[in-house]
Amino acid sequence: MRYNLTSLELFVAVAEERNLTKAATRCHLATSAVSKRITELEDQVGSPLFVRYPRGVGLTPAGQSMLHHARQLFQTMQQMDDELSEYAAGIKGHVRIHAITSALVQFLPDDLEAFIQRYPLIKFDIEERVGAAIIRAVADGRADIGIFARHTPSQGLQVFPYRNDELVLAIPREHPLAKAGSVTFGEALAYEFVGPHLESSLHALISAKAKEAGQTVRQRIRVSSFDCMCRMVAARLGIAILPRTIVAQHLPALPLELVALNEEWARRELIIGVRDFDSLPATARALVDQLRAPG
Repeated sequence: MRYNLTSLELFVAVAEERNLTKAATRCHLATSAVSKRITELEDQVGSPLFVRYPRGVGLTPAGQSMLHHARQLFQTMQQMDDELSEYAAGIKGHVRIHAITSALVQFLPDDLEAFIQRYPLIKFDIEERVGAAIIRAVADGRADIGIFARHTPSQGLQVFPYRNDELVLAIPREHPLAKAGSVTFGEALAYEFVGPHLESSLHALISAKAKEAGQTVRQRIRVSSFDCMCRMVAARLGIAILPRTIVAQHLPALPLELVALNEEWARRELIIGVRDFDSLPATARALVDQLRAPG
């Protein structure tokens, strides 16, 4: 069915005002004109959209469903208008990026700064997500570019190398492991951890490696940011596995020690994922070209 946008706007007004007269005043129309539009819409749907009361109206189940979808439709149209008006104002592109915390904190800000120097009229929407959610967003077209760890399954996406990072242990200075040059994950598991939030890629990796070793990670505290994890460790509430650059930047200010994690999986490759590089907008392709590692 093809719906008239004016009729849908009037329907939303009646649904929100719960009164035809008030909706007519809001839309600067006669009440009879609004009533006629609503009747035509109900005929088109084949079901009543409102229950008529002596002093107003209420939505039927069909009306509730139509209100939900009509609001989504107008929201999408508003977003379209906003984006197109930005093009008219001189903004030449819009790139949507979903990335894991490690990439956002360590690498992406500097990389985007360099890109914006070359393309100053680009707009970005950047969201922090976990690996699996990033894959879904790129596959569904909700994100143009995803950045995640190589260990995350990415079937159906084109992937390109981005950066490498190293996971290390952040340890309080008085901790028994503080003076060790490096430790294995198994040795670290003897102690209590400060962990990342349950939906994070880092949590998934740590939990999987502990399960492979037939052990569990003892965690009393979970926090959602790397900075907070470092502060919890400094307060002697546990040890934590974090990217090396994150721990290193806190060493001057916090009573922490950085201890290498003697595991092959601690050296991670971060990758860029797209649904189809050739079908990306030109601005997104230019960004991927700049972000991807040589070779």
